[in-house]
Amino acid sequence: MMNQTIAVLNAGSSSFKFSVFAAGSGLERLADGTIEGLGRAPHFVAYDRHGRALAERSWSSGTVPSIEELLVYLIDWIEGQVAEGSLMAAGHRVVFGGQSYRAPVQVSPAVLEQLDALTPMMPLHLPHNLAPIRALTATHPRLLQVACFDTSFHQTLPRIARLFALPRALSDAGVVRYGFHGLSYEYIATALPHYDERAAAGRTIVAHLGNGASLCALDQCRSVDTTMGFSVLDGLMMGTRPGSLDPGVLLYLMREKAFDVERVEGLLYEESGLLGVSGLSSDMRTLLASRVSSAQEAVELFCRRVVSGIGSLLAPLGGFDALIFTGGIGENAAPVRRRVAQALQWLGLSLDEEANERGGPRISSRNSRVSAWVIPTDEAMMIARHTHRFLGEDASAARDEGKLT
Repeated sequence: MMNQTIAVLNAGSSSFKFSVFAAGSGLERLADGTIEGLGRAPHFVAYDRHGRALAERSWSSGTVPSIEELLVYLIDWIEGQVAEGSLMAAGHRVVFGGQSYRAPVQVSPAVLEQLDALTPMMPLHLPHNLAPIRALTATHPRLLQVACFDTSFHQTLPRIARLFALPRALSDAGVVRYGFHGLSYEYIATALPHYDERAAAGRTIVAHLGNGASLCALDQCRSVDTTMGFSVLDGLMMGTRPGSLDPGVLLYLMREKAFDVERVEGLLYEESGLLGVSGLSSDMRTLLASRVSSAQEAVELFCRRVVSGIGSLLAPLGGFDALIFTGGIGENAAPVRRRVAQALQWLGLSLDEEANERGGPRISSRNSRVSAWVIPTDEAMMIARHTHRFLGEDASAARDEGKLT
């Protein structure tokens, strides 16, 4: 069978990332890239698997192309790089599948309608995730499209771990804990046996630390608890989000400071976290390089929240055998890993300083009871794997796993 090509799209509010894979007996990465500046002055750049530039283009702010026009350009570019007629599918990261979608699903008009109906539960993310799906449906109607959900991996959470202490009618209406970053955690779960078989068969805490940050407790590589809940605002401190916050703070701001919903939303999504505490930047690299006291305090608070979050997952796991760092901060910020590991020494984690500085993969010492690793995540590969199943012999089984109408 000739190679088929899969495009992977991860769309946000102002940019989207893309990857291109050749799908034969396995998956081969061909290219990665981004289109930034959506709605303003878009900039397209693509790289090969070795990081070498393949193509680049900018559009002026006076001639802003639509999302449909940008996708036509992207698809044309992809088709120019691969065998004629080989582009068969597009896989999409969709942040939220609600209670309806427990696995990746082939997009149909009915599926798109049902995902649209979930938008009130994830208003700042779902519209951007669905925009390229809708655009490709119009411009490339024969292209297979697969929606891959960040919430699917957490379907194994026990019911009791999903519940808030709210009236049952709200829980029944879907106000429960869903968990996020699932595609990242799923990739780590598939990679972990190649690094640490003991951890894969036992109890592991994965720290996905980036502009968005969360933790996941894995028991035999299955999610049993996580720090994000109903939305991506919960849990750890993040780049511009506060993480766990006393609801009384919001009531106070609304009652005494006249914050309306839009003002609260802006505060929680765009003004808090590392940026809010430091008053300088949401970028951990900038803060680590700064001598400004508020920047140092932001780093210290971030690490403290990570350590506290790990502590909260120990009880449902009954202890742990391994700690995995992943995500932009987790993979690249050795000082953050050091602070977290040092705070966990009492649990039997002994850091190998030299290994930590070089980025691992193993960063715990040989005599450490708890192993610690740096494992790069690859959400695009995970999406490509799921999409590949809809093209191959397992297509029928893959379709049956998701909810199709």
